[in-house]
Amino acid sequence: MMTLKMFASKLDTIPVTTSWYLADISEAKGRQELYKKQSPQRLKSLKENSLIESAVSSNRIEGVEVDAKRIGTILFGKSHLLDRSEEEVRGYREALKLIHDSALTLPLTEDTCKKLHRLMRGDIWDAGKYKEKDGDIIEVRHDGTSSIRFRTVPAAETALCMNELIDSWQECLRDAKIPYLVAMAAFNLDFLCIHPFRDGNGRVSRLLMLLMCYQLGFEVGRFISLERLIEQNKERYYETLKLSSGGWHEGQHNPWHYINFVCFIIKNAYEEFEGRLSGAPQPKGEKTAIIHEAVKRFNGNFSVADLRKECPDVGIDMIRRVLKDLQIQGAVECLGRGRNAKWNKREN
Repeated sequence: MMTLKMFASKLDTIPVTTSWYLADISEAKGRQELYKKQSPQRLKSLKENSLIESAVSSNRIEGVEVDAKRIGTILFGKSHLLDRSEEEVRGYREALKLIHDSALTLPLTEDTCKKLHRLMRGDIWDAGKYKEKDGDIIEVRHDGTSSIRFRTVPAAETALCMNELIDSWQECLRDAKIPYLVAMAAFNLDFLCIHPFRDGNGRVSRLLMLLMCYQLGFEVGRFISLERLIEQNKERYYETLKLSSGGWHEGQHNPWHYINFVCFIIKNAYEEFEGRLSGAPQPKGEKTAIIHEAVKRFNGNFSVADLRKECPDVGIDMIRRVLKDLQIQGAVECLGRGRNAKWNKREN
């Protein structure tokens, strides 16, 4: 709220580093649909791996760890869970599933924030509830001593601040004066500074980041775990959060440290995504699957040229061969002759 308010009142310039990040991410987003059409089988594998890595990494950042041998059972099994840590990892997975399945219809509201917290925290007394007592962020040094790193919003003011934060976000979307990724990272910083829940704020902030990315059209988090990348850069995450939260209550803070970190994570996710899809050979049968999926997307007549546009990495001979097979199977019919002939799906 303090960051979004500051930007709403005055945002004359964007730092050069941030501009570079935004340009790179925008270009990657532009290529996103092309890569999504290339490799259905590999994309499915990336989705599964991302879900696992996200649930494990986001909890591990907060010191919640589980036995690696039980991860499959925890995330996908129905057996009894052994302890609280396992419950929270499975709960995070359920929150991820909600976002993956319903991102475009899940409104960013206080109720959604509470629902994600409730899913993630499970059967604990304050799951889905704002904190009832003030709770500052304590920094523990290597020598065992500690100090208050940041004074969060008092419990009595939490609901009001969260309401203002959501309103500020909706205003950003309406006005479109602030680049959406900048506004999203600013929202994330404000959420962490408000610290609305007794525990689990970091994990909810990462779930909200994923939700907001999907709603803004940045879908790379479906295939590459943003949480894993944050964990791999955990020291930088905490350092930038510390640098950007100083002076937050007075509106005198510098949010760009943390905003640049968020942009850095998303940029790296896109680079890894493209590297994984372009650097490995396609599994046997994958090009056939690509053509089948492209045919399914057509609502009316289509040509071989139309298919080539949908499947840029598949040769024309391969496309013709698959169409011939589909014709023999009775799945499609050819409506003419020659290179410009139209094809149509047949009703089963």
